[in-house]
Amino acid sequence: MTDLQKATGKIAKFLLYSLAFVLIVLLFAYLTFKLLSFSRTVDVPDLSGKSLVEANELLSQKGLNLKIDAEEYDLDAPAGYIIRQDAPSGSRVKEQRSIRVIVSKGPRVQSVPSVVGEFLAQAESEFLKDGLKIAKVIRVHSNSTEKDKVIAQKPAPGEKITEKVTLVVSSGPYEVIYSCPDFQGKTKQEAAQLAEKLNIKLNVTGEGEVVKSQKPRPGSQIKTGDTMYLQMEGE
Repeated sequence: MTDLQKATGKIAKFLLYSLAFVLIVLLFAYLTFKLLSFSRTVDVPDLSGKSLVEANELLSQKGLNLKIDAEEYDLDAPAGYIIRQDAPSGSRVKEQRSIRVIVSKGPRVQSVPSVVGEFLAQAESEFLKDGLKIAKVIRVHSNSTEKDKVIAQKPAPGEKITEKVTLVVSSGPYEVIYSCPDFQGKTKQEAAQLAEKLNIKLNVTGEGEVVKSQKPRPGSQIKTGDTMYLQMEGE
């Protein structure tokens, strides 16, 4: 082997070792960088109530990504604004993670059905089926509408609404306490007129036209809405 060949071989080995060393250094640097990047965590910002543009800017500053998971109707949040996020505000997550959010489609606008004359429980069930909410129930006494029945509603039936309805519901008549009058000896018509005046109900048995006996007895304590049981007899 000539001196030239020996020199060339040494140079080749040097270059090969140098290249291997450089590759090892680069690989070590790359792995170190990935390890540091992988283990780095950041605080999650509060995205609730933010627009998509604002949320994206906040996340970009933290090295995080924005992902829209779904859209929902919401009475309070305008369309395009964030309602909820999967990672709680203030929690720590790794960089480059995607924060999933629910975005508002704004309030649902639709026609309100009529529930006047229905019991409150029925109205609630009907509204729930249509995705509506009862914002407020106002109770008033009424001598003409049964207790717990809807007297009025706002918005009116057929009007466009944004999910919430106000109902006026009967509490029944004012409760008044009486000393029970004597129905005995009165005709069926006279008994009916007296019961209507006192706002009590009658349960009449017998075929006659004159009250023979009553329950509760005269002088007993009764109140509006109570039932008076009358036994009739012929004249």
